[in-house]
Amino acid sequence: MSMEVRLTPDEEARLAEIAAIVGSNPEQLIKDAAFSLLEEDRRFRDAVKTGLAQANRGELIGEAEMDVRIERMFPS
Repeated sequence: MSMEVRLTPDEEARLAEIAAIVGSNPEQLIKDAAFSLLEEDRRFRDAVKTGLAQANRGELIGEAEMDVRIERMFPS
């Protein structure tokens, strides 16, 4: 299967600039970005499914515990 992505000249120039900075070529940079996005989407969907399954089993935490976890993640 072959795909084509159409970019404006400005987008192509920016892509070439970024590819040069990271030591890649524009085509490979696009492939890497697309696959990275797809992999992150898969991980997110898996995490949502896991969370829903836990919720359906009643494995929930209370608001106070959630506040503690959020504070640990994002200290004020």
